Amino acid sequence: MIPSPVKNHPRKRLNRLILSLLLIFFGHSAAKTEYTLSPSIDISLSVTALLVTGGGTYLYNQMEIPNEQDKVNRENLLPWDRKFAGRYSSTADLISDVGSLLAVAPFAIGGSAWYSGHSSREEFLTFSVMFIQSVLFQHGINLAFRSLELWPRPYTFATEGEGAVKAKTAKAEAYGSFFSGHASAAFTVAVFTTEWLDQTYGNPGATRVVRALAFSTAAFESVLRVAAGKHYPTDILVGALIGTGVSYGILEMHKKGCNSYSLWVAPGAVGISYRI
Repeated sequence: MIPSPVKNHPRKRLNRLILSLLLIFFGHSAAKTEYTLSPSIDISLSVTALLVTGGGTYLYNQMEIPNEQDKVNRENLLPWDRKFAGRYSSTADLISDVGSLLAVAPFAIGGSAWYSGHSSREEFLTFSVMFIQSVLFQHGINLAFRSLELWPRPYTFATEGEGAVKAKTAKAEAYGSFFSGHASAAFTVAVFTTEWLDQTYGNPGATRVVRALAFSTAAFESVLRVAAGKHYPTDILVGALIGTGVSYGILEMHKKGCNSYSLWVAPGAVGISYRI
């Protein structure tokens, strides 16, 4: 008796279909990455990133609710930020927090490329390390700036509605609105999502589409923080610049053959120098 052929499992067929669509969209030839890790710089850079995050976290945890006479008044805000004082939306706040889950996008791009054979383990490791370094740096910088308590979050000025309730229970962190960590992180994710995609698949058309979607999503996430009453336009603008700048800086430092950057460490200080 000749055994009947075993039917393909539906899940296997679905996996092949998804993989085929990815190959059609992203192309079949992998681009050779122009980035590499170097023990001479990455060990020091990673340690420095951890120190920056640790220092920022320490300063953030030292924040205190200022006395009434020391609190920033609405009139002390930047002119273009004043009209946003008193705003609060729990819905926008919730949506912006849920949007933070998109932080896994770079790993999803890299993981799918590795699984489909468009990337290698070394490339996945290289981008993973660069992405984590960027996140640590921008997060530590954000916490350090927020600990300065330059001005409070918009909702602390609310006098009615859910904003007033939120203002009454505001903690010390609410008095350091500058700058937006959500915006900074969102643009870090956007940079690495598009760069990782471009390096692993090498499809300019797909990269342009994903770049537009990634940065539009980051901008939308930032606008939600303003709508939520968590930040002012100045906060999200600076956050976007910090996230983008740190990310491209880390990428530039890891380009093959790049000798323009060097990391130095001295007692009680660390720094990065750039040679023109």
